[in-house]
Amino acid sequence: MAEYTCLVVEDSPMMRQLLVFALSRLRNLSVVEADDGVDALKKLAAGRFDIIIADINMPIMDGLKLVKRIRSDAIHSDVPIMIVTTEGAEEDRQRALSLGANSYITKPIQAPQVIAEVKHLLNIE
Repeated sequence: MAEYTCLVVEDSPMMRQLLVFALSRLRNLSVVEADDGVDALKKLAAGRFDIIIADINMPIMDGLKLVKRIRSDAIHSDVPIMIVTTEGAEEDRQRALSLGANSYITKPIQAPQVIAEVKHLLNIE
């Protein structure tokens, strides 16, 4: 039985699959997928997550708007959010972190890096 649940919000099916595959190495983590910010909000309305991993560039609602919405929602305001994006500029990183993201990783991602960051944010060994 999984102790933790992760919401992966990524519009690219290939990238989402890569993240889910990397996260599958964490035995005590179950993963729920959302293909954009609006889909993510629906999933958040239906359940509680221990960590959220989101892309920035997505149609309908981007990752930064999603971070803002999550941080203004009392139920999920304390859930760690990890941004995984192609946006490598320092101002993008600062903007995401100032909106409430807990960490920021630029693509191309490495599975060990994602796993290490998730473990760090969830305080698991």
